[in-house]
Amino acid sequence: MGPTDLARLQFAGTTGIHWLFVILTMGLVPLVAVLHTRAARTRDPARRAVLERATRFWGQLYVINYAVGIVTGLVMEFQFGLSWSGLSAFAGNVFGAPLALETLIAFFAESTFLGMWIFGWGRLRAGVHVTLIWLVALTAYASGYWILVANGFMQHPVGYEVRDGVAHLTDFGAMLTNPSALLALGHVALAALTTGGVLVAGISAFHLARGTRETELYRLSLRLGVVVGTIASFFVIIVGDFQFPLLERTQPAKLDALEDPDAPWHGVLVTAMDGMTLIGNTVSTITLIALPLLWRDWLVRFKPLAYLMTAMIPFPFLASIGGWVFREVGRQPWLIHGELTVDEAVSHVSTGTLAVSCAAFLTVFLALAAVNWTLITRFALRGPDAVQLGTTDPLPDDDADHLRDLEAYDMKVTT
Repeated sequence: MGPTDLARLQFAGTTGIHWLFVILTMGLVPLVAVLHTRAARTRDPARRAVLERATRFWGQLYVINYAVGIVTGLVMEFQFGLSWSGLSAFAGNVFGAPLALETLIAFFAESTFLGMWIFGWGRLRAGVHVTLIWLVALTAYASGYWILVANGFMQHPVGYEVRDGVAHLTDFGAMLTNPSALLALGHVALAALTTGGVLVAGISAFHLARGTRETELYRLSLRLGVVVGTIASFFVIIVGDFQFPLLERTQPAKLDALEDPDAPWHGVLVTAMDGMTLIGNTVSTITLIALPLLWRDWLVRFKPLAYLMTAMIPFPFLASIGGWVFREVGRQPWLIHGELTVDEAVSHVSTGTLAVSCAAFLTVFLALAAVNWTLITRFALRGPDAVQLGTTDPLPDDDADHLRDLEAYDMKVTT
């Protein structure tokens, strides 16, 4: 393999793994926010306790995924300077701003709001606490938007001009409203919600089918997951179809490659498209069948279907990878369509250096993915009893005695 192939393999592998974290983050946090909102609004103490317990349970899975995923995002930043210096030299003036905004939102705003939400249990007013988790959700989707603005420019460059061999931004509004970015954002958002819904439904169905003391918690989680998964998986197919007229205008060669067996990357594109379509339709069909079976817990009583919901958890992730492969591979040999080829964008680095870099990056990312899913699986199987999010440890005896002394002193002073 030459330097270009190694650089592409490294970027494909690291981006694909990182995307698994992103799609779950975007899909799970709105469901956590909905549960927290319902908990804050209900006046029934018993139901509020169940909803808060559910919020902490799913919230802990979200926090695990976010914490490990943020590391993969940081590591990815090194690739642009190491392997794709030609891209930065040509288009850094254009998509440097979206990438910088994404970094500010993801690594500062989102992390700040999430930290306040994590440590706000029992310390903040209910309305403020709920607002924080919705801000986390909002910044997660804002982060995704800025990434797709940069990627949309690479798919369909708009709002720029080339001077002295370098792209310069001339219309920031055109870049922000690039249809290649906006349609992709809608598709990604619905794919994420499908992923989150299927994960919540699958874990809940597993515990209910196996038997659990947390019947009410998993029952309401199952309903939320199935409803969200059904709606999102239906519309994700529709929004996906909306992108084909745009591709006919902007990247006709991508669609031609699907029909021409002799075209480069024909096999990869067909496999990615057919796999994404088949999986998407399967998820949509199964969740639609499961929806009416929520009535009187028929879904859980028919255990094969309940376990099928659990087995379906990886499906949305696989479909998302297929969609990403189709979007990225289909525009080859262009890195920025019509302007910059992959060969022109790759750094002038030796094959040995890129081989070491590729092996190191993929090893780190695979290890992080293994850690992430090991932790998620472990805490998902243990259930709410293993939740640490939102709990507070009792004060040690010495600290408790000291606190009582301070309270007695305050009473003495005030009297």
